[in-house]
Amino acid sequence: MTSTPHDVIDAAVPLAPDHPLWALRRQRDKVVAATQGSYDAMFSPAVEGLSVSERLLVALHACRVSKAHSLAAHYRDRLAAEGADGDVIAAVDAGRPVADARLQAVLAFTGKLIERPIEGDKAAVQSLAASGLSTPAIVAMSQLIAFLSYQIRVAAGLKALVAVEAAA
Repeated sequence: MTSTPHDVIDAAVPLAPDHPLWALRRQRDKVVAATQGSYDAMFSPAVEGLSVSERLLVALHACRVSKAHSLAAHYRDRLAAEGADGDVIAAVDAGRPVADARLQAVLAFTGKLIERPIEGDKAAVQSLAASGLSTPAIVAMSQLIAFLSYQIRVAAGLKALVAVEAAA
């Protein structure tokens, strides 16, 4: 079995190589690699239309709304490492509005897709375009939000298994 040198989900749960769930995840090692590969792609500087910091703010917001505290901490740390504005990070982390209208529109759309996906309709997408996002940026952001939903659920499921194991 192989593994990526850094696996965000393992760190968020946390799982170490000596933990049975770490080994269980690696029974489908290609899924572990694909999940981390998707993470790497989603936050690549090569993605056009949204800066890495904007995508990390989307991730922080999605994790905060989903109460995925350990993943939120990961994204908070990544934002600090990127040199993102501390006041903006604090506002997003607290669920407060941000002054940047484009970023506020992006965060509102993220909240809709995470909390009430049915509201991610044509009007919601048009509000992103009206805020200056290109079609490729809207597609990239939607893909990111879908990935975050998956990542949050995988981490939550593993944490639940860890809690059951600890209670036994």
